[in-house]
Amino acid sequence: MLATFFKWLRGDLRAALSLGFLLLLLVLSIAAPLIAPHSPIAQNLDNTLGVASALHPLGTDDLGRDVLSRLIHGAPVTLYASFLAVGIAIVLGVPVGLLAGFLGGWVDDAISRFIDALLSFPAIVLAIAVTGALGIGLTNGMISVGIVFAPQLARLVRARTLVVRKELYVDASRCFGASTGRILWRHVLPNTVQPVIVQVTLLLAAALLAEASLSFLGLGVQPPDPSWGAMLARAYLNMEIAPEQMYPPGLAILLTALAFNTLGESMRAALDPTMKR
Repeated sequence: MLATFFKWLRGDLRAALSLGFLLLLLVLSIAAPLIAPHSPIAQNLDNTLGVASALHPLGTDDLGRDVLSRLIHGAPVTLYASFLAVGIAIVLGVPVGLLAGFLGGWVDDAISRFIDALLSFPAIVLAIAVTGALGIGLTNGMISVGIVFAPQLARLVRARTLVVRKELYVDASRCFGASTGRILWRHVLPNTVQPVIVQVTLLLAAALLAEASLSFLGLGVQPPDPSWGAMLARAYLNMEIAPEQMYPPGLAILLTALAFNTLGESMRAALDPTMKR
């Protein structure tokens, strides 16, 4: 298994670079208190909007806080938010999609209509509405994003389950008296998870952007805690005076989302049987 994995990385440079960047981000997140040169919330009003220097490599914001330190401490917040939202989406979407595709009939019709109703709303509008109902905060915000993402996974799993349930090994298991739960767990789920893995990597990038959007609007991470979206919102207020303040959080969001998307595309190509030589 590991040999196949490393062989795939050697043959796909973009996957290796994306995975390396994400691993580096994970290390920065774990070791943020040790790596950051300053406290992310320490203010120095005598040095506001400072330019890059040896003491502050990326300068300071409008409250004199070190931008590099806030950027490093914002990494674990970003990863936590992305994985929480996608985890919620998996927990809610995958079982619903399995049941809809396997049971069919009125159950499938009811679930499908409910999914269509959720997908008809713009994602960010629905996330804001759910956040307003749950309360402002990072965890509540990402739970709302996970609820928004769940219908996408449910529809994907349902489509794959409709195909798998017609396979002969499913009929054989049913003839041997296997319960519906056992058939779903042992036969249907393992054969529907392939596209889900790819979709999860793409949703991680979408969750990252959603967290940045909610924090930008003041519905995610609350001050003075650092977040890339919150940093971007703060820099936006001073864009005419110090436009360079927008570059660090903006590039961090861009590169991380690009890494997730690129890794997902590489995994799709690796798992797609039609692209095998």
